[in-house]
Order: sequence, then structure tokens, then C-alpha cells
Amino acid sequence: MPELTPDALRAAVARIAPSRMPALTQHLFEATTHAQQTQSLAPLRAFVHSWAVFVAIERHPTRAARLRELERLVDVGEEEPAEAIAEIRTIRAAAEAEAGL
Repeated sequence: MPELTPDALRAAVARIAPSRMPALTQHLFEATTHAQQTQSLAPLRAFVHSWAVFVAIERHPTRAARLRELERLVDVGEEEPAEAIAEIRTIRAAAEAEAGL
């Protein structure tokens, strides 16, 4: 797991999910701008939290694939989503713990 800094997270995303680099760059720009406007670090903390969880999930391809499948099940709404939502929460909680959040 990389350090919880924008540069370290950027390097990790470039390595494990390069297609997500434009989204990360845009999110960082928006977070930085908002932080300056509000004179608050909260937007940057939210950026770090979001991308740290993403990296923690994507570092494990099986876990990432399972999360995408669960999200697909919830999105299509073909069956009761409660179990899928509970498992999504479990995956995200494990990723937060792995990232030290």
C-alpha cells in the first residue's frame, strides 16, 4: 500500500489502473481548487481517502472484480440488493483498514 499522499497515490494508480489517471488528475485539481477556495484541507483529505480505498481494492484483482460484479448487480436491480450492498460495505471497510483509514 502506498503512502497516503497525492504523489504516492498517483504513482500507484498509474501502475495498477492507468486508465483511471484522467479521473484522478481531475479529482486532484478539483480538490486542490476547493481547498484553496474554502481554506480547508477537507477536500484534499477526501481525495486521499477516495483514492487510497481505490488503490487498496484494485491491488487485489479478485477483490476488484468481485466489487465490480456486486455494483453491477445493484445497478441492474434484478434481485434484492441488500446482500450485495452488505458485501460492498465489507469490501470497502477492508480496503479502508488496509489503507490505514
